[in-house]
Amino acid sequence: MPETTQRVALVTGAAQGIGAAIADELAADGMLVVVADVNLEGAEAVAARNSGVAKLLDVSDPERVQAVVDEIVAEFGRIDVLVNNAALVPLTPWAEISFEEWRKVMSVNLDGIYLTTHAVTAVMGKAGYGRIVNIASNTFVAGTPDCAHYVATKGASIGLVRGLAGELGPLGITINAVAPGIIASEGVLSGPHEAGFEFVVPMQAINRRGLPRDVAPAVAFLASEKAAWITGQTLVVDAGHTRN
Repeated sequence: MPETTQRVALVTGAAQGIGAAIADELAADGMLVVVADVNLEGAEAVAARNSGVAKLLDVSDPERVQAVVDEIVAEFGRIDVLVNNAALVPLTPWAEISFEEWRKVMSVNLDGIYLTTHAVTAVMGKAGYGRIVNIASNTFVAGTPDCAHYVATKGASIGLVRGLAGELGPLGITINAVAPGIIASEGVLSGPHEAGFEFVVPMQAINRRGLPRDVAPAVAFLASEKAAWITGQTLVVDAGHTRN
């Protein structure tokens, strides 16, 4: 089995936006980053600029998730960091959410976290080391309307962090969440979400649009040795939109 002395990080949903910024940040910190996404072309572009590796990954596909984890271990001998970023963010009023749409959002945003985390913790546990960061959302704190299924999954991702911290700690694994506010990513700027900036930015303590690069350092911190004594926590990164 090949081995690398670099820390190896798997970042899901990393072909653009927050995920790509996280990949850039972790690579700048010296990690070998596996950029995983359903958009392979985008993932390859992010991987190329960071001397990383791209993987085609639908996090809702159990067989593909396990295959990607097995491939990483076969290629590099380790997985030190997992960032669960892949997500769907539809804007749909509650009365219009079909069960089909509900299940699709759950399959990516929640089942996906289960599948990647379950597969990766088996690897991390054997090594006695690991850092897991779930990308949650301040919508869970703010109770943002018209995306109840999305908000529910982000609340669940925080619940998973709290529920797993005690189980994973003895294995040398920390698990935390980062909850961003609305971010000016490609996905947000190309859809109806952009209208949210008009009323959110004035409520922030820092009155400007958040960028993917504003979120990435928080993730990099929790994935680093500097956060070795932090687990089961949620770090809100939203320019003071919510305050606790």
